[in-house]
Parts: sequence; structure tokens; C-alpha cells
Amino acid sequence: MEKNKPLCGIIPPLVTPLKNNETLDAESLERLIEHLIAGGVHGLFILGTTGEEQSLSYAMRKEMIVQSAHINHGRLPLLVCVSDTSIVESIRLAQVAADHGADGVVSAPPYYFATGQPELAQFYEELVPQLPLPVFLYNMPSHVKVNFAPDTVHRIAQLPQVVGFKDSSANAVYFQSVLYKMRERQDFAMLVGPEEMTGESVLLGAHGGINGGANMFPELYVALYDAACAADVQRVRQLQQLVMQISSSIYTVGKHGSSYLKGLKCALSLLGIIDDDFVASPFYKFNAPERQKIKEALNALPIENGKLRI
Repeated sequence: MEKNKPLCGIIPPLVTPLKNNETLDAESLERLIEHLIAGGVHGLFILGTTGEEQSLSYAMRKEMIVQSAHINHGRLPLLVCVSDTSIVESIRLAQVAADHGADGVVSAPPYYFATGQPELAQFYEELVPQLPLPVFLYNMPSHVKVNFAPDTVHRIAQLPQVVGFKDSSANAVYFQSVLYKMRERQDFAMLVGPEEMTGESVLLGAHGGINGGANMFPELYVALYDAACAADVQRVRQLQQLVMQISSSIYTVGKHGSSYLKGLKCALSLLGIIDDDFVASPFYKFNAPERQKIKEALNALPIENGKLRI
């Protein structure tokens, strides 16, 4: 990452390819990272929600950092999520990331005990100075029960190590409120999680997207970002239709909140990018009927020679 410049572009939140609950699939991880780099993405983000961090052992998280850094070999900025209920474990994982050449860490609020805004700010004022890398705040209220108030983001961002914000609230008004609050910080990255909102968010000032669908089709999300940066609204509208087709078909198979993750991993296995769509406990991969629906959803997309026609 360039100093004093915000991280921009499409930074996919990588899935964590697994053979079982205790074994990382390093070969699939290498294929995935090479696929993403070939697709033109601007960075890599590991161990986020899409990467199942909270379902993985600490040993597995460390292995994911080590292997990802080795495969990436400094080609793209590498961000590592270090969210935890324990400040000590967050610091330890951040040190592993730093030791293996990561460029930044990402932190969602500690979960289980819900913090008030003053407590949240104080937590980061304690945590951030102990971290060895630049820090991106991660807003994920559906999973941690706490939303960063815009004023809280502004307060925490007074710490010089805090260089960006990733919002997965899917609340466009909220995101614009934080963007407006941080308008004077030209070096502060504003990134959006839900891919369905990325095009419009970039048109309105966001710096990029941390989009799960880019695991499958990185070229689509890079093209969407490029079109939004160029204010090519017609092209954004065209690409948005494909984004919504993916979102409304691949992520909606099944009845539970895990459908997004199961659908994404299943699609990646069907596309041959990862070997198996094993999902860490407490979840389980799709059975044959759901897998068939994902196959039909992929067949309905304009894919030629393994790539999406955009």
C-alpha cells in the first residue's frame, strides 16, 4: 500500500479452502489466489466473514496467513482480519500477519458482549497502538451486534495507524454518513462489502469493494469498479445486472444465513477453482439437490471457456 494514499479497487475477501476442520487445502488456495491476480484485483483480504475466521482454530488462521503470504509473494496488498473477543489474541494474530509480510489488518468490534460507543472507541484506542500494521475498521453489525457510529469512526481514525473502513452493513445511508464524516481525510479508504452496492458506492465516492463474488469472477467486479471510477453509468448499469443475477441465484439457495457462504464455495468447486466446498463447523456444504441448483445458476450465466462474458 502506498503511504498517504487510500487503498482502492476490488479486494476480494477470500474463501478459506478446506479439506476438513483441521486441514487447509493449500493447493486450492494457490489456484484461487492465482485466479484472482490474473483477474486484475487490487488486493487480497483473508480471514474475514467469507473466510470463516471465527470457525477456524488459531492454528488454522496462522496457517492461512503463512500460506497466503507465501503464494502472494508481495504481488498485491494483503489484508488480514484479526477480529476476536480477546484483545490479546487479536494482537498475536496481527503479529503473525506482520511477521509474514502482510500490509494491514482488519478489525471488527469484539462480539458476544455488546459495547457502547464510548467503550468501542476506548477499545480501539487500546488495541491499535499495540498492532504492528495499519488498521482498517470493519463494520459488521449483523454478526457483532454493534454498529460503528460515524462519530466513533472519526474519533478512532485520529489514531494515525487507522487508515480505512470496510462497511458490511448493507445500509447505503449509513455508509454515506460515514463517508461524509471522513470527507477531509483524503488518505482514508472507504470500502464497501456488499457487491450489490459497490457500483453506486464508488460513483458516490467510495474507494472500492471487498466483494465475495470476486472469488468467482474477478474480472466482473474489476470492470464494475473501473466503470464507476470513470462515471460510465451505462456500463455500471450493464454490469450491475450480472452482479444481481449472481447475487439472486448463487447466494439464495437454501433457507439459512449460511446460504451465501455455501453457495459461493459450491460455485467455486463447480468452476474448478477449489477442489472441495467443505464449510467449517457449525455449517455443512450443500447436498446434491442444492448443488444442482448452483450448477443451474452457473449455467444461466454467460460463461465462455471458464470466464464470464462481460
